[in-house]
Amino acid sequence: MASGQRDPAEFDASRLIVTLVKELQPVPPADEANFGQNMTDHMVFASYDPVEGWSAPEIKPYGPLTLYPASSCFQYATSAFEGMKAYIGPDGDPRLFRPAKNMTRFLRSASRLSLPLFDPDELLKVMKTLLKVERRWIPDQRGHSLYMRPMIVGTRHTIGIVASDRALLWVMCAPIGQYPSIGARPLSLLAVGDAVRAWPGGTGEYKISGNYGPTIGPMQVAHRQGYDQCLWLLGDKVTEAGVMNIFVVLKRDDDSVDLLTPALDGTILPGITRESVLELAAAHPSRTTLPGLSASLHIYPDERDITMGELQTWLAEECLLEVFVVGTAVVVQPVGRIGYKGGDLTLPAPEGGLGPVGKALHQRITDIQYGVFEWDGWSVRCS
Repeated sequence: MASGQRDPAEFDASRLIVTLVKELQPVPPADEANFGQNMTDHMVFASYDPVEGWSAPEIKPYGPLTLYPASSCFQYATSAFEGMKAYIGPDGDPRLFRPAKNMTRFLRSASRLSLPLFDPDELLKVMKTLLKVERRWIPDQRGHSLYMRPMIVGTRHTIGIVASDRALLWVMCAPIGQYPSIGARPLSLLAVGDAVRAWPGGTGEYKISGNYGPTIGPMQVAHRQGYDQCLWLLGDKVTEAGVMNIFVVLKRDDDSVDLLTPALDGTILPGITRESVLELAAAHPSRTTLPGLSASLHIYPDERDITMGELQTWLAEECLLEVFVVGTAVVVQPVGRIGYKGGDLTLPAPEGGLGPVGKALHQRITDIQYGVFEWDGWSVRCS
């Protein structure tokens, strides 16, 4: 660096500029808050310049962006994002569920795309301030929340395939109601082997936009055939269900159970809910007793390959107790059938949807999210 030049500025929450809207929008009733359709009044915004570095982060009115047509995000999908939710705790303060995990994953995804990096702790500070500004948008009703989507895109305006040395980063929010049919109607999945969501050595373990667009076509095919989501296969191996992680519960000879989910082999997104399910299952009953489960029931969580052949065998042997998917939107959702090779695998689906293990995990995680149950600092107050 030449004499007199300074290093590019880091992302710094202490430089935050807040500009509020002149007229607030009406907040839709909680029961009318469809996923991602009503954006809140404000957003977080910052830009990166290769000489100046990160601009002062802003909380400003939500609105359109201006980008050059040749920006790398349009040309080469240099775009990464996160999905997280804010809740109102019993004390009336906004809360986030394990937000440091989301920030770490967000930074990792940006790094995979060679985008300008940022301090995740500083970004989280700004997001907490945004939640205070948008407090009125966070539904107080259980099962409802405020969805937050941090996003970063490359904005270098050149058609050449090079790393983008310019970027825009923003965080937008939308109130969301209870995810459709949580715990009420088991999902149906169509096993898809002729199209893949991710592949070994690819980008399936990152939350980047290019992973999601190509899944829309196969999902439309699944919908036309009467299924809710795709079950993505690699050969005979199960990977993910739609945009969610999948779990199976198996009965052991000693009446304990195995809780299995595909291993993080590079084709699986390391979900925050997925990690939480594994940790809570491992804690039962030594550190905590999950609601509705006996303290004598032992759960053995494991990350390993799961194949369609195994699912068929477990069904035939009547040791398959539950299949469910997990994610930020659904938390825990039961699966009732899987379309495979022209037929259906009909899975155990207790009255009311979730089986005892899935129901216990759903209850415990949501209790933590809403601050009803404190656990290892997972629910972070944003007061």
